[in-house]
Amino acid sequence: MKAYFVGGGIGSLAGAAFMIRDAGVAGAQITIIERSAIAGGSLDAAPHATGGYSLRGGRMLTSDHYECLWDLLKTIPSLDHPEESVFEETARFNREHPAHSSARLVDQHRFKLDVSSMGFTNADRLELVRLAETSEDALGTSRITDWLSPPFFRTNFWWMWQTTFAFQPWHSAVELKRYLHRFMNEFPRIETLAGVKRTVYNQYDSIVQPLEAWLRAGGVNFVHGTTVTEMDLRDEGGQVTVQALHVLDDAGTRRIAVGAEDLVFFQNASMTDASSTGSMEFAAPRLTMADSGGWTLWEKIARGRPEFGNPAAFNSSIAESYWASFTVTCNTTAFFDRMESFSGDRAGTGGLVTFKDSNWQMSVVLYHQPHFRGQRADQQVFWGYALQPDRVGNFVPKAMSDCSGAEILQELRGHLNFDPEVLAGAICIPCRLPYITSMFMPRAKTDRPLPVPKCSRNLAFVSQFVEIGDDVVFTVEYSVRAAQMAVYQLLGVRRQVPPITRHDHSLKVMFDSLVKSFS
Repeated sequence: MKAYFVGGGIGSLAGAAFMIRDAGVAGAQITIIERSAIAGGSLDAAPHATGGYSLRGGRMLTSDHYECLWDLLKTIPSLDHPEESVFEETARFNREHPAHSSARLVDQHRFKLDVSSMGFTNADRLELVRLAETSEDALGTSRITDWLSPPFFRTNFWWMWQTTFAFQPWHSAVELKRYLHRFMNEFPRIETLAGVKRTVYNQYDSIVQPLEAWLRAGGVNFVHGTTVTEMDLRDEGGQVTVQALHVLDDAGTRRIAVGAEDLVFFQNASMTDASSTGSMEFAAPRLTMADSGGWTLWEKIARGRPEFGNPAAFNSSIAESYWASFTVTCNTTAFFDRMESFSGDRAGTGGLVTFKDSNWQMSVVLYHQPHFRGQRADQQVFWGYALQPDRVGNFVPKAMSDCSGAEILQELRGHLNFDPEVLAGAICIPCRLPYITSMFMPRAKTDRPLPVPKCSRNLAFVSQFVEIGDDVVFTVEYSVRAAQMAVYQLLGVRRQVPPITRHDHSLKVMFDSLVKSFS
């Protein structure tokens, strides 16, 4: 039996690891096919060609959730401390650097707002409970704005919840409901982000690299610079079977036969598809899926096969799924010194600082340093993002989408009222992400395929665009859980997939959340 993973993101890496660890498959029988030069998919971070560092973003981690991710990382040795697993290394790091934000929301006067109160009225509370307790069938394809009134979106809770998880009012009501249940235990501490956990370095260096090293040591084949353009599918007797993959690389097109006992795991689409970066002098180019073809294969195989989902539900409106991020490399300590003094939080402990009156809805986060393996001792790196990058800035008279890195730093300085010298010599790399929240778009239950569709004999889907009941997308956990479910089902692994921890069934969590809602 051979296994082919189409795409080299975290779902494929995790799936390959579960095959080796839990199904006894030899690594040499597993091939991961990836178009880009590195593995990890959306979990990327690297030096930028124009100077400094760039990362498109980092997913939030917690120790109270992410059951499948931690199950996986308990197996993978740390690169820096081989006697520890990545899980143990991460747990130790967070004990040494606990999160506690003291400046979660900052207003136009650079005043740190008191966000101990959620700011709810009785009407807000009733609307939120009604949404949270309505069935997913009843919510259907409705949007958050169909259930919550305009005043709700001015509460402290919404500002913090929105920027922590990257929701927009026009996103799916079903997805917000799932988040409210999955992360109910985070609700009483949302203003401090005390539940957030971080890796020692960025998630590429801390998760992807050690996982890839473990897979390579186990004999897994990595094929880079290669795109799967077609799948030969046979529809017979209500079953769909992959018979071949057509791949394109520098040598041209070739066909890989898929045997009767072989398996294919497909990462259908990517939330970072068509992303682009700019520089200090230039804005990030405006790309779409036409420039990358990242959704094309899913669209091809789903045509006429409703069990394979409906990509159009997610990729049809860039304006509703787009936001922009930026990575700043500082060559002096001035900015970090000023921010630590202003916020009251050491770098790596404070979490997001959101500028509440920012037209761009801008937030920044200062990481523990170094944030990149091999980063120079005299460099410090922080990251930021904006949920409304197509709006005109408060201090720069243009949309963030049209701004260079230098102009983004000008806007940031304006919100903080810092002297230009504080960021002198800093390098800011803008990043445009047209589909970054596409998985939040309103959708019907059938728009996402199951990890293993009922009609599939040897094809599984492992991505943010599959259907897993009760779990939440836009997390590393979602891709890892999809991969674990798919591997266990197709290979008949008897070991149980770690169940989702139902914090929303805890009486203490429900009581604490109720008390917090009246604060």
